[in-house]
Amino acid sequence: MALVSAAPYLALLVEQDDSLKSYALQSLNNVVDQLWAEIANNITDLEELYENENFVSRSLAALIVSKVYYNLGDFEASVKYSLFAGDEFNIEEQSQYIETIVSQCINLYNSLSQKKFSDDSVEIDTRLAAVFNKMLEKCISANELKLALGISLESFRLDIVEDILKQQIKSNEENALNLINYVLVCSNTVINNTTFRTKVLNSLIQLLMTLSNNHDFFTVIKIIVQLNDSTLAIELFKELVDKKEDLIAYQASFDLVNTASQELLDNVINVLSSDKTLDQTNAILKKILTILSGVPTCDLDITFLYKNNNTDITILNKTKNLLEGRSSIFHSAVTFANAFMHAGTTDDSFFRKNLEWLGRATNWSKFSATAALGVIHKGNLSQGRSILKPYLPGSSGAPHTKGGSLFALGLIYAGHGREIIDYLKSYIDEHGNSAGSNDTDVMLHGAALGAGVAGMASGSESLYEALKVVLYSDSAISGQAAGLAMGLVMLGSGNENAINDMLTYAQETQHENIIRGLAIGIALLNYGREEKADGIIDKLMTQESSILRYGGAFTISLAYAGTGSNSAIKKLLHYAVSDPSDDVRRASVLGLGFLLIRDYTAAPQIVELLSQSHNPHVRYGTALALGISCAGRAYAPAIEVLEPLTKDPVDFVRQGALIASSMILIQQNEFAYPKVKDFTKQLADTIKNKHEDALAKFGATLAQGIIDAGGRNVTIHLENAQTNTLNIKAIVGLTVFVQSWYWFPLAHFLSLSFAPTSIIGVRGDLKAPQFEFNCHTKPELFQYPPKVEEAKEKQPDKIATAVLSTTARAKTRAKKKLGKKHEDDEKPEEKPKVEVLSDEKKDKDEAKDKSDKSEDSKDNKNESVPVRYTKTAFKVSNLTRVLPAQSNYVSFIKDDRFVPIRKFRGTSGIIVLEDTKPEEPVEIIRTVRQLNTTEAPIPEPFTLSAEDLKELEEE
Repeated sequence: MALVSAAPYLALLVEQDDSLKSYALQSLNNVVDQLWAEIANNITDLEELYENENFVSRSLAALIVSKVYYNLGDFEASVKYSLFAGDEFNIEEQSQYIETIVSQCINLYNSLSQKKFSDDSVEIDTRLAAVFNKMLEKCISANELKLALGISLESFRLDIVEDILKQQIKSNEENALNLINYVLVCSNTVINNTTFRTKVLNSLIQLLMTLSNNHDFFTVIKIIVQLNDSTLAIELFKELVDKKEDLIAYQASFDLVNTASQELLDNVINVLSSDKTLDQTNAILKKILTILSGVPTCDLDITFLYKNNNTDITILNKTKNLLEGRSSIFHSAVTFANAFMHAGTTDDSFFRKNLEWLGRATNWSKFSATAALGVIHKGNLSQGRSILKPYLPGSSGAPHTKGGSLFALGLIYAGHGREIIDYLKSYIDEHGNSAGSNDTDVMLHGAALGAGVAGMASGSESLYEALKVVLYSDSAISGQAAGLAMGLVMLGSGNENAINDMLTYAQETQHENIIRGLAIGIALLNYGREEKADGIIDKLMTQESSILRYGGAFTISLAYAGTGSNSAIKKLLHYAVSDPSDDVRRASVLGLGFLLIRDYTAAPQIVELLSQSHNPHVRYGTALALGISCAGRAYAPAIEVLEPLTKDPVDFVRQGALIASSMILIQQNEFAYPKVKDFTKQLADTIKNKHEDALAKFGATLAQGIIDAGGRNVTIHLENAQTNTLNIKAIVGLTVFVQSWYWFPLAHFLSLSFAPTSIIGVRGDLKAPQFEFNCHTKPELFQYPPKVEEAKEKQPDKIATAVLSTTARAKTRAKKKLGKKHEDDEKPEEKPKVEVLSDEKKDKDEAKDKSDKSEDSKDNKNESVPVRYTKTAFKVSNLTRVLPAQSNYVSFIKDDRFVPIRKFRGTSGIIVLEDTKPEEPVEIIRTVRQLNTTEAPIPEPFTLSAEDLKELEEE
């Protein structure tokens, strides 16, 4: 029979005999979960019993008090008394109370331990530490090592992490390696302190080097990228060269090129190429240096994009014909759409076939159109200079053309600017002091943007100083670009002098454009610095200038990009609803997208209410926040939030929603995501609608370019699959792209976030062999979307005339007699189509025919992807399109000739292969670089006769 009252036991608490009190406490402990409400009336008596130091069962009294407070919902008091309970508080007990209070104890311990990491004066109660240690021991004894490591990392207890891993290294190296990789992933997601993260990563490197049999060089590369430590990279390559691990060294080099900063790559190249302890003639070292230059990666990427270009030119032509080319906004829109659609494909035929339309571009439209060549030829390092030579300074072009070409040059060499930075810097040095005259200003604007994007994250002091000279000339046009470029060059460095220079000048100048350029520049400088950027964030957010607060919102976004930091989210939400400036509110909401890159599923829930805000700027920010966080993921809940915004009453909100939707739906087809068909129709209808606002049409045109970007062969990747790090180049590209709200030419920066979706296998000689993979899924899931058919011109309806039945029968008989002859007679009336190709196009086409005679017209969708079917899977050739979601279904064919040097786990990008039958012949895929390097044949020897000489003299 259940006890209905605790009164008899509570009455015993006031007895003089301690044994009666102890009996009462034991009895109360058994019923406290049912009768806590009644016991709560006597809680002061229980507390007094605990405070009596001579009372033998005082710890049991503390436990009952803790349980009462737990049931009352006062967890802080419950935790306090649970610690007083000592051994009476049994963490082995299976109850909700124990689970909750242990969890609360660990949270309290974590927060105190984190504070102690930065401040030694912080004291932690030994009883609290005891609960923490008991919990750890419980995890370790149950072999829950990942849980133990996670708890230790959250509390910044690196000593415990090291102890667990060292123990595992002694007993089981393979398991130790798995746990090291687990800690590496946690360092990105759990640790919110950059100093502690650096300590953890350095510790992991040391532990990896102690492994005797399992040297995982690829994990080391992941850590090197996160630490941005060139010294470690140099040591790694020296070891690989020494051990003759050539294929691993090449894979590590390709991984570094894809994920590391330009500064790290430059440092590694400089040291390795000048190190006298290394044999500079060593073939492995030479190839490492070649790969680190970025040339092979860019060459393979543009070869993939060139070979598989599946652009639907009909869409672009229709849009161009519907939008008035004389209108600057529409001309720019088509320019950007063309640039995005052909990004990296080296196909600039649209411009050459529409010279009259191109001629309508004026001023900054002309600047954008020339800069578009940089997006189209992005990565074409071998030919970049020669392609742009007709437009660069020194040619007879207009200033806007020259300025655009300098920007284009930077875009071609984005992230690989070694060859071009000196040229751009020399132009800036020569003209930096003469900024002010309109023509020079425009060209300096292009040179500064070009230098910024080519020298991104290079940390070049000399380039920074050259840009500072342009800034100090105080010209609105060139100064804006210089401020932005200074941030790009010093990306993520947190250079204090640079921040002070830029902030001081932003407070002094009167030009809003310059302030905005500097504000975004400061944000870029603080990329990834997390809590180290808090000082400058606080300074920016208290400025009177709304433009500097706008920069502050972007500084929060970039400093905490991908961390999902609760404090950063709270700050942005606070400014999104409270700042008096619409610009700051828009930037604050938009910035949530950058914070939630890794936790993109949370984005729709967080911004859904904001999408219904009365303020259109907040709604616009919501749209782009979803576009950024869910880019390339086809995440349905995000599209659901965006759908009403695409029909918003305000034109620029519709623009943002269309652009964001295309970023999310890039590379989708209607089999995988049925709504794509309706969305692409909506884009076409928006452009066709004569009553639609210009801004919405601009957004729809850009969206068409984004959803079909790179010949339908690129996506927007904000994370690097190989190293579990953020794709810095892509995040920077998106950051500057959203500044096109103020300045259209900055839209070209979006091309930095485009990543080719391919698996490219290369041998040790860095050549790509022709071979196949298995893909275990339905082919239609990942095929290209169908191309739009040219609608035949609708003829005006003729007036119906009466036709006699006898006449109709006579006509039918006549048709039967004529038969085929009738059709043949009509054919000569059709004019044959004549296509005039430029010499450049002819050369390209001839080279292409030589390289792959089997490849027919790219307009045929089924022939553009070499796919062969079998019963269990279909085959995909090397250097063809493999979407991110598709790569999970891809596997190398068992016992095939080519085997990946690193275990294949559904990753994309460049994969180094071991050739198990090197003596057998294999077809090699020729790259764009090889196709363009046509060696002139050696002339045959000949002699001139006396007559020939005489003729030459007369001529």
